[in-house]
Amino acid sequence: MADGVSDTETALLDAALAEVLAHGIRRTTASDIARRAGVSRQTLYRYWPDAQAIFAALVTRELLAVLPASAPEPQSIDDLVALLAGTADSVRRLPLVDRLRDTDPELFARYILDRLGTSQRVIVAETARRLRAGQRAGYVRAGDPERLAAMVLLIAQSAVQSAPLVAEWLPDDAWRAELAAALRGYLGTGAA
Repeated sequence: MADGVSDTETALLDAALAEVLAHGIRRTTASDIARRAGVSRQTLYRYWPDAQAIFAALVTRELLAVLPASAPEPQSIDDLVALLAGTADSVRRLPLVDRLRDTDPELFARYILDRLGTSQRVIVAETARRLRAGQRAGYVRAGDPERLAAMVLLIAQSAVQSAPLVAEWLPDDAWRAELAAALRGYLGTGAA
């Protein structure tokens, strides 16, 4: 058991991921997840009240797994934007993000447009912490770190969500470079 998550919870989340990747969220039921995990539905319901709750936990787990919480502190604006753009790129490349975008666009949009979830709150808090450190070191512009972090979240979410739309002009390397440039312009000490 790691980080307070039981082996059964991990198995259920792994099974949910496999089912969602295979069939999409709309076509995945609690019974499908329990069957794939080799447990009863009643066991699943001990951890989550319904399939929507396990999907929310799954999205949170997958997003938090790519956050660079243990990465060294950036020493410059270039280090910081490389970390932020790299993290956004990792989110963009998550198989779950691709699957949600392709098979469940309304649900994908809900997680981006209508619902401020656990993972987004963690992302803002972690980003604000790094921005605060950058302000103390003098390479991040003045401003409320939480507000700056919230805007970074909006910029990154938009870039992740719309990446396939602009792939013709922004293939992978260019996408990451342009996102870094946008973040550098927004966060650098020359920004207003």
